[in-house]
Amino acid sequence: MSIPVYNSLARYLEKRPSFHLDDYVAERESVCEILAAVRQRGDAALKELTARYDGVAPAELRVGEAEMEAAAEAVEPSLVEALRSAKENIENFHRRQVPSSWWESGPGYLVGQRRRPLRSVGAYIPGGTASYPSSVLMTVLPAQVAGVKEIYLCTPPAADGSIPALTLLAAREAGATAVFKVGGAQAVAALAYGTETVPAVSKIVGPGNLYVTLAKRELYGRVGIDLLAGPSEIVVVADAEANPAYIAADLLSQAEHDILARPLLITTSADLVRQVERELQEQLRNLPRMEIAGRSLEEQGAVLLVSTLEEAWRAVNDLAPEHLELQVADPWRYLDAIENAGAIFIGSDTPEPVGDYWAGSNHVLPTGGTARYASPLGVDNFMKSTHLLYYSAAALAGAAPQIEKLARAEGLEGHARAVAIRRQNDGT
Repeated sequence: MSIPVYNSLARYLEKRPSFHLDDYVAERESVCEILAAVRQRGDAALKELTARYDGVAPAELRVGEAEMEAAAEAVEPSLVEALRSAKENIENFHRRQVPSSWWESGPGYLVGQRRRPLRSVGAYIPGGTASYPSSVLMTVLPAQVAGVKEIYLCTPPAADGSIPALTLLAAREAGATAVFKVGGAQAVAALAYGTETVPAVSKIVGPGNLYVTLAKRELYGRVGIDLLAGPSEIVVVADAEANPAYIAADLLSQAEHDILARPLLITTSADLVRQVERELQEQLRNLPRMEIAGRSLEEQGAVLLVSTLEEAWRAVNDLAPEHLELQVADPWRYLDAIENAGAIFIGSDTPEPVGDYWAGSNHVLPTGGTARYASPLGVDNFMKSTHLLYYSAAALAGAAPQIEKLARAEGLEGHARAVAIRRQNDGT
């Protein structure tokens, strides 16, 4: 297997296949039809659409207690223990993110900020070609830590109408209120509009496929949205001493997600590139998701060969990747040079799956260069702020001349009079 090698970021960007939601006109039209159907016909539309896209029409959309119990019993004890340990790590990480309310006060006034959890949240959990109990933990636990009382999960059922046992166990362990057997754009519609069975929520979070992302974009404003996730990305920055087997394995860890996933190696060593290519060929042979990973590497994968690591950091900051691995000598010295990345994996013994499953940091990350301004999913996504203001008559009298002057400078006499009338009434 040969991956394209580029000697400049501009050349790579010129040749890299684009991913822009505006390019998917037909898909957007389909999504809009799905949204309209769910809005108008509720559960009936959900069952019809699930039969069409997932090959099964579940008798009940909501997962019952008996099915939850059976799932808990079906998971082997060692896997239950691993899930619970990961849950503890994720909870501990996100507890440190909880923001506090605050205020400051002076003679006759108070100003501050009150932080409150959202009333309800919907979490979309992908299905289809794989199951993602880790995404259950990553979406539900931060909401729990924030104090959200109602947390609903939607995930597509298998052809036999079931949900993977580990996904259901993760939902129970994380404290989800309910799980619904519905996926795709129809799940996003159900969470936004509400149906006879699926409650409408304040915000929808979690990654999904193109149709899920398009649905989230269409419904933004009616309901809160965390981010518009694109294909998964990994950038590995490596020097000549890096281990080619490690690099190949880490590139494949993202390539196996999706044929649109983007694995990129940035290195100063042409010899390393040749070694990594050999490793990719070898490791790909016995990878269960070989076809998906192979297409991702061939159609989306690339190598950027740079002269210096300083050039590598400039490229990283322009790309703003979802996952960034530093497989270089003394990686700590370069952290300050990195401005834009969803998550940074430091050193050769910190592969990307450590973040996906175990460390506690969130794996719902900004993609498609949005790490230039966006952050990973966290507790703050499940809270909102309200500003608090109190002024006594005396405090207002002291500030009134400046407020009135500023209001009139903007040509807003009504604003000025709303302050002035109070001065007149109290005789000041």
